[in-house]
Amino acid sequence: MISAQNLSHTAPVDQVGVAVRLQMKPAGAARGFVDGGWWPHSEDPANEFPALVVALGAWVGPVSRMSYHLDTWHAVARKMPVQGRVVRCGGFRSMDAHTVEVIGSDGRRVSLLVVPPGTPGGTARAVLRSAAGDDSTASVADNLASNGVTPSTGDSSPLGTTSRTAEPAPEQRWETEGGHLHAPA
Repeated sequence: MISAQNLSHTAPVDQVGVAVRLQMKPAGAARGFVDGGWWPHSEDPANEFPALVVALGAWVGPVSRMSYHLDTWHAVARKMPVQGRVVRCGGFRSMDAHTVEVIGSDGRRVSLLVVPPGTPGGTARAVLRSAAGDDSTASVADNLASNGVTPSTGDSSPLGTTSRTAEPAPEQRWETEGGHLHAPA
């Protein structure tokens, strides 16, 4: 069996053959704001999150939850099936716009710096290397800025230039997850 320590800087391939652009800190690395970096191909979580979930299995085991910045990503179902398991997705405006957090079923978690999808290749790879460095303790904003990426602040399109679809109202989520609202009499 391959241990997570031996996989610290690999780029796994997802189910359709596209490389997951991910770099993780090696075991024993300095603790900092993030445990590694991820450079998604798009801002569509339905396309991006499943491959990331599969790739992070070596670090957190079976993934049970994913947290992301609500205004950074397009809308996604709150429950996402990945390889026969259900992963709960939660969007929060209180999170850093350039991070995702992935939590395994046993509580292990990783926080990843998210490189904006449209970032030029050389710059994006430099950010990934920096985030996954043995001695990296820089904040997300400092890591991005030191590599030439202007970190976004505020609620408008942190990873790109298009506006986000608002998260469904709690009542709409309830109905799509199996609950039913009673019609007024």
